[in-house]
Amino acid sequence: MTESTVPPNVMQELATLDTPTVCNALELVVPERRGEGYTVRPLFCLRPEMEPIVGFARTATVSAIKPSDLSAAEAKILNDQYYEYMGTGPAPLINVIEDIDGEYVGYGAWWGEVNTSIHHGLGSLGVITNGSIRDLPDSSPGFQLLAGSVSPSHAYIHVVEFNLDVTVMGMKVKHNDLIHADQHGAVVIPIEVAGKVKAAAEKIAAQEAIIISAAREPGFDINRLRQAWKGDKEIH
Repeated sequence: MTESTVPPNVMQELATLDTPTVCNALELVVPERRGEGYTVRPLFCLRPEMEPIVGFARTATVSAIKPSDLSAAEAKILNDQYYEYMGTGPAPLINVIEDIDGEYVGYGAWWGEVNTSIHHGLGSLGVITNGSIRDLPDSSPGFQLLAGSVSPSHAYIHVVEFNLDVTVMGMKVKHNDLIHADQHGAVVIPIEVAGKVKAAAEKIAAQEAIIISAAREPGFDINRLRQAWKGDKEIH
C-alpha cells in the first residue's frame, strides 16, 4: 500500500478514531514503534473540538530570527515552488513544518489568517508545527492548527526548505507520511498497516471496556480488578 492506494474507507475509518487510540492500535500492529513516531511534547491546539484530521504530509522548514539570505527574486521563486509543492499530491494533505530557530523557536509566526487560508485552499486539513501561530480568530474556518506557541508577529519568517525530512516535537516526518492528529498531538501511521488500525483499536477498546466497566461498579476492589484483568486477556 502506498499513499496513492490507501482506500478512502481506510482514511474514513482512521478519522473516526482519536489520536491516543491510534497510538494504542499501533502498539499492537507495529510494536517496534511503541516509543517513536508521535509528538512527545505539548502542542497548543486552536480547535480542540474538531474531529481528528488524517492526511499525507507536506514538509518544510522555516526561520524568523533574521531575513532570508536570498535575493527578492530568489525568494519569490522559492515561495512559488513551496506553494506549488504544498498543493500537489494525493489529498487530503497535512502541513508539517519545522521551525529551525533553536532557542528562539517561534520567534515569528508563519501561520496566520493569510497562510491558513492559502494552505486550506490548496487541500490541507491543518498544520503541525513546533513554531508559532497568530491571527487565531481569523484563521481559515475548519483548518486545524497544532503549534508550539502563539506569537503576535511574523518577524522575518520565511521558508528555508521544503520536501525534506523534518522533526516536530520529537515526531520524525517524511514527505507523504500518513499523519493522524487531534487535540492530543499527532502520530505517523505506517501506510502498510493503515488498514489494520481500526480492527486493532476495536480489540483494545473491548479489552479496556471490561476494566472500565468493573471499575465503575459499586463495591469495586482489588479482587474485582483481578477478575477483570483475567477477562481482559480473553478478548480476541
